[in-house]
Amino acid sequence: MTTSRGLRLAVSVLVTAGAVLLGTAAPAAPPTTAGPTGRPSCDPIDPTACLLPFPNDYFTVPDRTSPTGKRVRIAASAMPANVQGTPIDPTEWNRQDGFSPGSPILVRVPGLDAAATGIAPVTDIGRSLAPDAPIVLLDARTGKRTPYWAELDAHAVDQPDRQVLIIRPAVALTEGTRYVVGLRGMRDGTGATIPAPASFRSYVTGVGLGHRDSRAPQMRRIVTDLTRAGVTRHSLYLAWDFTVASRQGLTGRMLAMRDGAFAALGRAAPSFTVTQVTDYAPEQEPLIARQVTGTIGVPSYLTGDGGPGSGLHYGPAGGPGTPQTPNALPTPSGATLAADFVCTIPRSATAAKPAHLSLYGHGLLGRPTEVNAGNVRTMAKTHNFTFCATSWIGMAAADVPYVAGAFTDLSAFPAVADRLQQSFLNFLFLGRTMIHPGGLAAHPAFRDATARPLINLAGGLHYDGNSQGGINGGALTAIAQDWTRSVLGVPAMNYSTLLQRSVDFAPFQTVLDGYYPDRADQQLILALLQMLWDRSEANGYAQHMTDRPLPRTPAHQMLMHVAFGDQQVSPAAAEVQARTIGARLHTPAVADGWSSDVRPYWGIAPIRRYPYTGSAMVVWNSGAAQAPPPTNLAPAGPEYGDDSHEFPRAQAGAQKQKAIFLLTGKVVDVCAGGPCP
Repeated sequence: MTTSRGLRLAVSVLVTAGAVLLGTAAPAAPPTTAGPTGRPSCDPIDPTACLLPFPNDYFTVPDRTSPTGKRVRIAASAMPANVQGTPIDPTEWNRQDGFSPGSPILVRVPGLDAAATGIAPVTDIGRSLAPDAPIVLLDARTGKRTPYWAELDAHAVDQPDRQVLIIRPAVALTEGTRYVVGLRGMRDGTGATIPAPASFRSYVTGVGLGHRDSRAPQMRRIVTDLTRAGVTRHSLYLAWDFTVASRQGLTGRMLAMRDGAFAALGRAAPSFTVTQVTDYAPEQEPLIARQVTGTIGVPSYLTGDGGPGSGLHYGPAGGPGTPQTPNALPTPSGATLAADFVCTIPRSATAAKPAHLSLYGHGLLGRPTEVNAGNVRTMAKTHNFTFCATSWIGMAAADVPYVAGAFTDLSAFPAVADRLQQSFLNFLFLGRTMIHPGGLAAHPAFRDATARPLINLAGGLHYDGNSQGGINGGALTAIAQDWTRSVLGVPAMNYSTLLQRSVDFAPFQTVLDGYYPDRADQQLILALLQMLWDRSEANGYAQHMTDRPLPRTPAHQMLMHVAFGDQQVSPAAAEVQARTIGARLHTPAVADGWSSDVRPYWGIAPIRRYPYTGSAMVVWNSGAAQAPPPTNLAPAGPEYGDDSHEFPRAQAGAQKQKAIFLLTGKVVDVCAGGPCP
């Protein structure tokens, strides 16, 4: 997810920050939250860790005010604790009305051998739908099975008694829907069947089950659902169910912020201030004529000064720390946030040919000055685009120390997701300022010497982002009202899948190892973090990115440029996004022999003819990268070749394809009918 040398420096700062924080005193313990009434805080059917199996409706309670009819209820004592004994405060999780649509599904099967059991790996997703597949992931409403891949935690080879099985949905799970998980025919390395846990077997046989067991009716329902799907009850090793969060639960906070802020703005342009204008001589800078920096005034929905550590402002009745008001929506704090911006005007822009307008999304823990990267400047000049960027606050350069600290006590993590939602609003306000007649175009910094505008308001607004800008850009586009086409460079969704598959996560993993060393807890932590990250990354918005738009939002088209062998953003997670949004694939995606998959790009329909109007995924192969590991490990090491992460954006053909798509909505073949490049 790194996109610049400056960000690599930021990651090294993270290592230092993490090392310093390892010696800090323990933070204050969070308030204790009671577990579900009448039940132990932990689910006894998997005693490995309190929250296993996960996600799990065992950790919900009925709630008639919730769109799903449920509310997550996790006791503080059930949450993973750091080495200082501080459990993660569950308050923000207990606002949820269900679990993540992309949650890793976690369970431990002692002695499990995935190969002997025949579990579908990431290289053979189609096997997950075989009639005799040992894992069944079932939509309880439709009775249809959902594709997935599964893997034993490769980080836990040093803790085999803490090694969990991770089941990853290959397409986003439907919002507000109950799912049933069934495991059968689990085998060890000798091929012997692993017996079901006694605590679960009693629900199947009825032997030893107490008459007052409140869970028995639900377990009967789970077994019945699986039986209808062709799973023999006595073949089950374990089964449970969970409910996916509703659309309102996933996107409602952000939509409330967007709608409230723009209603207050009305037809006016957002306020802005230009702080610096830099004109470049052609011999100094042949691509960019002028750079403009400044700030946009955006209503703050954050507490305090809105800086790192600030949470969403809920007002007196529904503020953080009040789980009795889980449906509360954020409200303006009354302050105005000065969101930074950087714009570049290409040398190709003239009054007769003003530049097209596009927002730009920077990479991991980066800065908006990424618009000065060589590939962005080249595209700006070649295709006459003015790119403007602002910071992804929450995961920008200024947040590095806070993010490092959050991995030492994850009770602090909700602020990361909260500030990211404010960053979405900042981007939307910057976009409105770019296209409003009273916005940037009215300022002398965006006009020539004769006061004629250098930017083209009539052509509308677009979005282009790379890496983190591709990940967050999908969510941003799903809520965008001022543009309908976006290019997502080296994108994906679902940080819980991405992180351990990225070489960029190594510093975070070091901090996590120091503070949460239990391997089962680490996987639970990634699953828990995803529940909040859904509010501010593509995974929570993917089902509405294209043809099922959110309320008061137009439909959108996406062009995804994926790098084969990407070492920073996992292509496997990009494929999940493509399946979810209905993107079609440029074929042949890669030449024969490159992919290690049984059926490369399973479940993604090909583009039949060009030009194609719709959302698309194009794979770019540098020829210097190799396929990544088929596990949750990063492709670190010389056997994986050179990192291809920055390859697509630098290709002239890719830039041409992006420009045509943004300006016309048409995907053209720039690879002469073969793999790209």
